[in-house]
Amino acid sequence: MSKIIRWGILGAGSIAKKFAADLQHVQNAQLVAVGSRTQETADAFADLFAIEKRYSSYLQLVEDKDIDIIYIATPHILHHENTLLCLQYQKAVLCEKPFAMNQKQVMEMIQLAKEKKIFLMEALWSRFLPHFIKLKELLAQGLIGEVTALQANFGFKTSADSNKRLTEIELGGGTLLDIGIYNIFFALHILGNPNDMEVVMVPNASGADEQCAITFHYNNGAVAQLFSTFKANIPIDLQIFGTKGNIKLTQRFYEPSSTIQFSTDGGKNYELIEVEKAKGIGYEYEAQHATDCLLAGKIESDLMTFEESLVLIKLLDQVRAIGGLAYPQD
Repeated sequence: MSKIIRWGILGAGSIAKKFAADLQHVQNAQLVAVGSRTQETADAFADLFAIEKRYSSYLQLVEDKDIDIIYIATPHILHHENTLLCLQYQKAVLCEKPFAMNQKQVMEMIQLAKEKKIFLMEALWSRFLPHFIKLKELLAQGLIGEVTALQANFGFKTSADSNKRLTEIELGGGTLLDIGIYNIFFALHILGNPNDMEVVMVPNASGADEQCAITFHYNNGAVAQLFSTFKANIPIDLQIFGTKGNIKLTQRFYEPSSTIQFSTDGGKNYELIEVEKAKGIGYEYEAQHATDCLLAGKIESDLMTFEESLVLIKLLDQVRAIGGLAYPQD
């Protein structure tokens, strides 16, 4: 019988609930524990998913010797601290994106994982979704020829009154690390690291970016235009333009609900390209990959490598530097 990888979840918020629900679709995985900041929230979470072990502190969770890997589902500003705690207690880690607040923190996390020879991976779920993998294949096959431009838009209305985590700079708020990271991640995978960039950020009252407009320039003449906002509800889509046609990712391009549409006539007519649809919300793919990595004895993913996470956070730091956005953690 195959070994079962025993999962714990650190944090009991909305994303933790989505991840827990999707673990039921993961082979050789079992959710055995949850840790929160209070017993009340831990119990409420555990009751939802019939979890036997429910801890009122993160320390109690990492001290449980029956847990193989912990999914970190806390706010951005806690990822570094929480990851180091897990690694110090010999727990493998799948940490929600962004990996941490800056490159320095990410490097510390990776270094400790390497020293202790413990699995660590950034949970940027788009990397593992069927439509993203299919998109990469289509581009590699030259479906639209050489990519010349990319446009990605991600935005919705929010305010400090409705969600301080998204808007307060002390909590790691702003569009860049929460939603703009997806725009940048797709641009990185499709066009690579830019050779130059322009960044315009509009700060809110706390100093966090409530709107961010980025243009990446490449030496081959390609351009990526990336826009994120908390000021308006806008279409969340991505378009890739090439010398032989264009591809459009629709319906929240970073989620498994997105469709891949291909056009050779400038967008007048589109052909739908079929991809596998998720059984759950979509978190099962990253969870399955992490589970498989542990079963194979790996300390690093071959899909979301340490180097990939470092390249991404370094680029995010560069964008912030040009846009004039600094976090207390810097």
